[in-house]
Amino acid sequence: MAEASVASSEAPYPKPAYAWLVVVVLIFAALIAFIDRQVVAIVVDPMKEDLGVGDAQIGWLYGVFAVFYAVAGLPIAWMADRKSRKHIIAAGIFLWSFMTMACGLTRNFWQILLARIGVGVGEATLSPATTSLIGDYFPREKIPLALTVFQIGPVVGSGIAFVIGGLVLSIVENTEPLVLPWFGELRPWQQTFVYLGLPGVVLAFLFLLIREPVRRMLPGSSGASPSNRETIEFYRDNFKTLALHHFGFLSLNLMGYAFVFWTVSYFVRVHGYEAATASQIFGWIFLLAGPVGPILITLLARRLNDKGHADGNITAGMIGGLFAFVFILMIQFVPSAAWAFALYVPAMAAVNSPFGIAAGALPVITPPHMRAQIAAIYMLVGALGMMIGPPLAGAFNEYLFPGPEGVRYSLITLTCMFGSIAAACLWFCRRHYAVSMAQADERFADA
Repeated sequence: MAEASVASSEAPYPKPAYAWLVVVVLIFAALIAFIDRQVVAIVVDPMKEDLGVGDAQIGWLYGVFAVFYAVAGLPIAWMADRKSRKHIIAAGIFLWSFMTMACGLTRNFWQILLARIGVGVGEATLSPATTSLIGDYFPREKIPLALTVFQIGPVVGSGIAFVIGGLVLSIVENTEPLVLPWFGELRPWQQTFVYLGLPGVVLAFLFLLIREPVRRMLPGSSGASPSNRETIEFYRDNFKTLALHHFGFLSLNLMGYAFVFWTVSYFVRVHGYEAATASQIFGWIFLLAGPVGPILITLLARRLNDKGHADGNITAGMIGGLFAFVFILMIQFVPSAAWAFALYVPAMAAVNSPFGIAAGALPVITPPHMRAQIAAIYMLVGALGMMIGPPLAGAFNEYLFPGPEGVRYSLITLTCMFGSIAAACLWFCRRHYAVSMAQADERFADA
């Protein structure tokens, strides 16, 4: 279906059942995205051995993904505010899935680094286009819940990545080598990339079947997409709110990505587990506990908002981050793998809990015609967590805390540093967010 050309604040919203069906499809897209994003964390040690690289370089396979994921998000958001969002997302799904498969066909570190750039550019389509799409499928008051439900996709996808990735790795480690024409024999970690990249290619074509919703504008708007000047003015008018929001959740993102990326290596090095076994156990914990946190924190935010706390979205996100801080530290001090796995249940609920409401807190204070661009800017800032967290922890492992136990001391250091920064930023953000919320209420009351 062609891009909906009508821009209106009065057109009826799509039927709720269809709107939620689209959210489900978007969840599957996010699920596949995070499987393809996280697979590199599963095969760290066999990949290091074959490529002859250290922890810091392996961390940069996540870092370079994050750089291009963030930078590409800005021009993609510009397109999402103007062009068909379903076509943008479908093209992105195909690109990141194809490049994930390409990661398995590489022969050296630099080739896989280039393939990871392609994965990052492809995945950059999803967040800004989805924010814009959901903003036109749902009334304003339902957007935070819809975006939080969408965020279940990344959480579940991460869990499935570790479960299926660990399973695929264990299977291919015990089967005959796969030999392809032109590419030769593929090692088990290479086959894991190839097999996990395939489903997204199919989903890319299925995504073309959804309907593009009517674009919505506030009364008095020209119907045009936002200029750079309008976006800058919005940031200027809400600078304290957005700066403290972005850097607070960035710090939690950095802390969380470092923790998740090095989890399998933590169990391999500290507790003596096989990578495939640790990956599957951790994956099931992630899959079952991870989605609980974002839903609970969003319900808490809604309850606070219903009681008249205009800062409820930020307060709830801050509470989730504090729980994550506590559980990550506790895990590093337990004496056995059994205790560590037990504590991972509340830890994974807490680590994932702030990010649904972090994304959902923005559209409700943002004019509809610039939601994709604001989402992309937040994505750019938040992606620094992916870019910095895993390689910084890897550098700490290699240079500050060498040896098998070093990974736990690296995580203690990073958690204390960035957890404290996050708590301070979000605490001070609360008052400014309440002001921005009141201003947005006035704008939308006239709509």
